[in-house]
Amino acid sequence: MTQTQTAQHTITRQRLTELGLELPAPSSPVASYVSAVRTGNYLYTSGQLPLVDGALPHTGKVAGDVSVEDAAELARICTLNAFAAISTLVDLDSIIRVVKVVGFVASAPGFNGQPAVVNGASDLLLAVFGDKGQHARSAVGVAELPLDAPVEVELIVEVDEQ
Repeated sequence: MTQTQTAQHTITRQRLTELGLELPAPSSPVASYVSAVRTGNYLYTSGQLPLVDGALPHTGKVAGDVSVEDAAELARICTLNAFAAISTLVDLDSIIRVVKVVGFVASAPGFNGQPAVVNGASDLLLAVFGDKGQHARSAVGVAELPLDAPVEVELIVEVDEQ
């Protein structure tokens, strides 16, 4: 590990601690897939639900059953779950940059505030990774998500060679 990588390792761990974040245990997929795949220097996560200890804190449609504020917090939880999925393949400190975030929001009829919900994920990535957390993004409204989850998030990250 180079001196720069060692410094980054320390910075990343300190930042997570400063934010009061704890990585959850990686969750098991709910169907026939794996939680994360690495190809070259890119790692793709499957869509992550906002599971906490194996259960959804909220279910239903955003702007119907679930407030936009609660949904943004759920997007944050999805992102922590994506970190856990990533950590099954590489150390989080090997992340060079966040490339893309895709957020799916189970939306009540007429709701078009999906970007505000997915900001929960984006804001966490920026808080943890700073400039290397800046990313491209899609925020998509959908009719239904697995397990009646209000939100689902997937990440694409670039990692250093290991």
